[in-house]
Amino acid sequence: MQARKPYPSDVSDEEWAFVAPSLTLMTEDAPQRRHDLREVFNGLRYLVKTGSQWRWLPHDLPPWPAVYQQTQRWLAGGCFEAIVHDLRVVLRLAQNRSAQPHAAIFDSQTLQSTPESGARAGYDGAKRRKGAKVHVAVDTLGHLLALHVTPADVQDRAQVEVLARAVQQATGETVELAYVDQGYTGATPAADAAAQGIHLAVVKHPASSRGFVLLPRRWVVERSFAWKSRFRRLVRDYERLTTTLAGLHFVAFACQMLHTALPLLAERA
Repeated sequence: MQARKPYPSDVSDEEWAFVAPSLTLMTEDAPQRRHDLREVFNGLRYLVKTGSQWRWLPHDLPPWPAVYQQTQRWLAGGCFEAIVHDLRVVLRLAQNRSAQPHAAIFDSQTLQSTPESGARAGYDGAKRRKGAKVHVAVDTLGHLLALHVTPADVQDRAQVEVLARAVQQATGETVELAYVDQGYTGATPAADAAAQGIHLAVVKHPASSRGFVLLPRRWVVERSFAWKSRFRRLVRDYERLTTTLAGLHFVAFACQMLHTALPLLAERA
């Protein structure tokens, strides 16, 4: 690692010790490696946290093509999904929960498109926004289980089967119940979830209420959206590829969960 003034987004020694085994796709002394792997990861963290463009990465970090190419290797290899899975288990056990959840919350968020992503964008009539829709499943603590990206004009209920299958794959088929909003109402989404062994529980907005209402269970996923909004790269859809947009969400959740989990591990050491 080169001597330079650190950025707030730099990975700590403890965090790097946790994630390095998942990110080292080849040995540190491999002849084709030209840049320090930890510095490449620092470049990725800088980009996701600040919202920088790839070509505008600071010059004291590895060149942007190296950071981009290594990021695509990590995303293709499912490295950050594995890190999120391990951190979720750590955080659940720290709160005296079972390692794998039995309940989840499904929801979606529409991200405004940009010139880079506009070719694959759709129009969300409910949100009056053109862009991409990020379909998310979290456990009851708000930790990411699965994620899927579609154009914004795709209905939430049409993605239940894909999301439920991904949740069961991530947890080993332990999830039995999923809390959803009224956008998932209907026989078809219920049947799609049931085919994966999940019962959909629709949490309805009280008819007599006005303004903001804290809905039981449903507020957890909204908090997860707030967590990821701290990573400016994810505030809008800046990516040309949906796989990159989905993958950077796992990067952001991994960084956020690392920040929470490492102090807990230090206390138990």
